[in-house]
Amino acid sequence: MTMGGADSRKLLVGRISGVFGVQGWVKVYSDTDPRDNIVHYPRWYLKRGGEWQSVEVEGGRLQGKAVVAKLKGVDDRDAALLLRGVQIAIDRDELDELEAGEYYWDDLIGLQVVTLDGVELGRVERLLETGANDVLVVAGERERLIPYIREQVIAAVDLDAGEIRVDWDPDF
Repeated sequence: MTMGGADSRKLLVGRISGVFGVQGWVKVYSDTDPRDNIVHYPRWYLKRGGEWQSVEVEGGRLQGKAVVAKLKGVDDRDAALLLRGVQIAIDRDELDELEAGEYYWDDLIGLQVVTLDGVELGRVERLLETGANDVLVVAGERERLIPYIREQVIAAVDLDAGEIRVDWDPDF
């Protein structure tokens, strides 16, 4: 998720969930897909004491089902323990360019969802990954789960207007 104000160029991509070994490696909970993509970003921003601090990623890999990473200057278990629970962000400029019609989830959160007939359903609160297709969680007068199926359900996404047009029955 993108943060406002001075943090608006940063994108949360995970958090440090624990330590791995005695040489300063950390376990990482990653929101990237695939989850080990997080270690391919050369620089992370860690929020410590209310401030974002830049740190260089020296290496990382999948370790069983977990992602582990080695950060420059974190050379022992005690230093790694101090990072447990810290959020990880990257600069949005680090993201790959997408093809036309493709969007990062973060770009869709907060957009107004409107039917083809102009009925406002609410705003995208979050997205769910279900396996078959992603689902928009839309918060309005009630919560709606709308499948993100391009052309069938999602008629148009207009980031500049802050709107997603959907072919959806408002009573459903």
